[in-house]
Amino acid sequence: MLSLLYQEGPSTKGIFRRSGSAKTFKELKEKLDSGAEVDLACESIFVTASLFKDFLRNIPGSILSSQLCDKWVSVLDQGNNEEKIKSIQRLIEHLPRANVFLLRYIFGVLHGIEMRSEENQMNAFNLAVCIAPSLLWPPVSSTPDIESEFIKKISSLVQFLIENCCRIFGDEITSLFGEI
Repeated sequence: MLSLLYQEGPSTKGIFRRSGSAKTFKELKEKLDSGAEVDLACESIFVTASLFKDFLRNIPGSILSSQLCDKWVSVLDQGNNEEKIKSIQRLIEHLPRANVFLLRYIFGVLHGIEMRSEENQMNAFNLAVCIAPSLLWPPVSSTPDIESEFIKKISSLVQFLIENCCRIFGDEITSLFGEI
């Protein structure tokens, strides 16, 4: 999924914002959940993006770890950008290795899409609004008002992560997929 999103996302207007066919999404999700092989290259990139966001939402405790939720939310309240980046890097060290590995690829894809935002209309803010709720959620449910405020904070955090991903994850993030 990430490879396809890396290849097609930068040239796809509204990637992650528009959803694909609900029927196709449901059929493909059932196939994937049952372990059947699926050729996503034959499907709409919007369905692939929806499947990927669904995959992220189903990671137990979220990829950024709901246990660290308060710390993630408070990162942007810290001093200058350098301090924020150091705080983020310290938080990343507390995540399971598999999560960190996947995050690097996710932000490699998001960075590639953001670099061509004039073409696809998905700048860091737009990408963050679409993807942030799939990356982190609070450990307990809350009122709609509190949840809305939380989503705004997490979206700002994800926007910051996208805009600074090379400094956070290293410059090699731009070449993780090699020459596809």
